[in-house]
Amino acid sequence: MVAIIDYKAGNLMSVSNALFRIGTEFKVTSDKTVLDSADAVLFPGVGHAHAAMQALEERDLVQWLRETKKPVLGICLGMQLLYESSEEGNADGLGVLPGRLRRFDESQVKVPHLGWNTFGNMKKHPLLHGIEPENQMYYVHGYYAPVSESTLATCEYQLPFTSVCARDNFMGVQFHPEKSGNNGEILLKNFLNMV
Repeated sequence: MVAIIDYKAGNLMSVSNALFRIGTEFKVTSDKTVLDSADAVLFPGVGHAHAAMQALEERDLVQWLRETKKPVLGICLGMQLLYESSEEGNADGLGVLPGRLRRFDESQVKVPHLGWNTFGNMKKHPLLHGIEPENQMYYVHGYYAPVSESTLATCEYQLPFTSVCARDNFMGVQFHPEKSGNNGEILLKNFLNMV
């Protein structure tokens, strides 16, 4: 069973629909007992970093997320919260990945980065099995993660930023696989196959 973390900051319906389409048993929950019984955790997110961290604190999930050994896939804001901090609301993140999220420069590009985009600098990793650099995924975000040792693939918008990352049991994607059609389903299946 896969648990989808409910902290009132996720696009839970579209993530749930994606798992339903690929035939995966899941529960939407903020209950740590249910999270403890899950085989893997999806950590979606849409919204503001500071408010999302507060919502995790209120549900007593910050320490649980930092310490879990279960496979975790952060999606969009969920990925961003895996990092140390964000310029958005000057928020502290979970700190399982090094780096600080920055805002795209509105004097150079439209913010948010919205729509379909491809990959660059892809590394071999089970999460990216069967995905090619030219495959497009759907993005909606105004802040970006720096390129670092944990970066598995980049995307280009104003500058190269981390599109896919992994460190130990934590993985993240800046795009929305649940809104990226067949390519997104391939990535979600890859994550489930790793579990």
